[in-house]
Amino acid sequence: MTRDDATRLHDVAEPAPAAGTDGYRPIGDYAIVGDAQSAALIASDGSVDWLCLPHFDSPALLCRILDVERGGFLATLPATPLTRRQRRYRDHSNVLETTLETAAGRLRLTDTMPVADDVDGAPLDGRGSGHGRHRLARLIEALDGPLDVELTARLAFDFAATPARFAFAPGGAIVSDGGERRLALVWPGSLREGSAGTLTSRITLAPRQPVALVLAWVDDDAAARATLAEDDWSAHLAATDDAWKRWSSCCVPKGPYGDSILRSALTLRMLTFEPTGALVAAPTTSLPEVIGGTRNWDYRYCWLRDATLTLYALLLVGDHTAARAFWDWIERTCAADPPERIQIMYGLHGERELPERIVPNLSGYRDSRPVRVGNAAWSQRQLDIYGEVLDAYWFYYHSVGEPSAPSPLDPKMWRFLSSLANHICDIWQTPDQGLWEVRSEPRDFVYSKVMCWVGLDRALKLAEAAGMTDIGEGWAATRDAIRAEVLERGYNPRLGSFTMTYDGDDVAAALLRLPLVGFLPATDPRMRGTIDLVQQRLQRNGLLLRYIAHDGLPGAEGAFSICTFWLVDCLTELGRLDEAQALFETMLRYANDLGLFAEEIDPATGAALGNFPQAFTHLALIDAGVDLSAALAERQPPEGSATQRAKAVRRDRAISATAPGES
Repeated sequence: MTRDDATRLHDVAEPAPAAGTDGYRPIGDYAIVGDAQSAALIASDGSVDWLCLPHFDSPALLCRILDVERGGFLATLPATPLTRRQRRYRDHSNVLETTLETAAGRLRLTDTMPVADDVDGAPLDGRGSGHGRHRLARLIEALDGPLDVELTARLAFDFAATPARFAFAPGGAIVSDGGERRLALVWPGSLREGSAGTLTSRITLAPRQPVALVLAWVDDDAAARATLAEDDWSAHLAATDDAWKRWSSCCVPKGPYGDSILRSALTLRMLTFEPTGALVAAPTTSLPEVIGGTRNWDYRYCWLRDATLTLYALLLVGDHTAARAFWDWIERTCAADPPERIQIMYGLHGERELPERIVPNLSGYRDSRPVRVGNAAWSQRQLDIYGEVLDAYWFYYHSVGEPSAPSPLDPKMWRFLSSLANHICDIWQTPDQGLWEVRSEPRDFVYSKVMCWVGLDRALKLAEAAGMTDIGEGWAATRDAIRAEVLERGYNPRLGSFTMTYDGDDVAAALLRLPLVGFLPATDPRMRGTIDLVQQRLQRNGLLLRYIAHDGLPGAEGAFSICTFWLVDCLTELGRLDEAQALFETMLRYANDLGLFAEEIDPATGAALGNFPQAFTHLALIDAGVDLSAALAERQPPEGSATQRAKAVRRDRAISATAPGES
């Protein structure tokens, strides 16, 4: 894809309106802005339809995306009908600019969630204090005019269950829940209260004289009044824009897909939770995997698998800060527990229990019920997480250390990692719920067994590289036993393919990960057969389903974008670069106009499905894009670069992929 193609994709102007006849906008119509503590989703006409404050996992304040009739929102529109809308992220930044055109003139909205503690702060350094954050800030500017602008705001707490109360003051309003929770709504015009927590206002903007709309979470009425009195929101926006540009300058990827890779990296960085170092799988809950279906999950938590794969992607583009913060979080959250108590996921502050409940007052996106808060998967057994954690630390160790002089492992971290390896030896033969968290009976998933093999393989490599002598008894023997059993029971000679579960006939897209983690080279005939069968059975209009098998849940789902990016990586490993490039560029065209992806794609319509934006999809885009770019370059990247280190680790994985005596 050329740079002109990318510009056409990501700077497209469309006629208005974007909403369907039912009032809902397509999931792909949204943009995200965030402060590495929470995030807002903003439609292409500037309506803010999703926001949780102060944190990702807080009860939603704005949730029209989940109920167009009841959910809260903020909208600032020209008083005359829209004829065109256009938007973009500022270069190398997460500051969003939206231009709304009418017959009377053009209105520009510039949105951000400030990341600096103050305009002279040092944000995005992994030590986010929260001071000066928890605010959605919008600058509103008439580019010509004068132009009449209307504000409509519907505010409520607790997913629209708790009505808001308003105390009007100079500069806007103080919003409360009737108890201790407070918001400051900054607005320069007179506000009028309507029914059901609705505020309206109309102002006339002179050309090139921006005004601010700000929704801020504050501690008390005094803090609210101080926020209402602030008058230099342009400085906060400029400081935030500068912070994102400084972050990007340290990790701008090279190659033909650099812009798409950087946008994915910027998106992942917004999904980090700086106060603790945790990472969220997505900033939303209950966006459906099929419209009208029940597979609607809360993703505002930290899955160990998703987080470690996210860190792998961020390390590929050169960001070490998020990785260091995450491993600190791991030490605080998991390292003190015996390995049998380690969970697949946690709350952002390390909460262990995440009970799943239904929000009865919301109808769900396009009547996709139920809306869920919490996630019952927290109590599942998923064996792959131990290997994911060990593999991620192995890559982190190589990425931040000097290959010529490897650093010693932190004793506390090594005790934790070695306990995981010992635990793998005890439990690897146990059935589990697998990578995709099936809610049916536990099974012997091949991917889970392979990741147990990966965990022991990386534990052994870490010990050797760091000169550690505390190696668990039997790690190497157990690793080899897992490999032998997977080759015997996880491979179906009649199909010429590995299978989803032992002694089975179903295939799953997760099998495409086997060469990517070094279990077997992609060129091995068994892997070639697996790749071919996965494509044959699971591909729909070029996109991959996860699997076709009973999983204990009703209904269907879309194609999982991460799986298609895994296929790109496998094709790259096979040297089928024309196919890999064509498929990668096809996937780029499924992103929205800003380069953002949801979890899934409807293979029939191309529409985005599931929570948005999804870390899984963006991390897979980075991984596949970096490897494909390196392969297309037909040369080694500069020594010491993130891509060079990634390739070195993958070569090391490939060395262990063929046991002695095997072809």
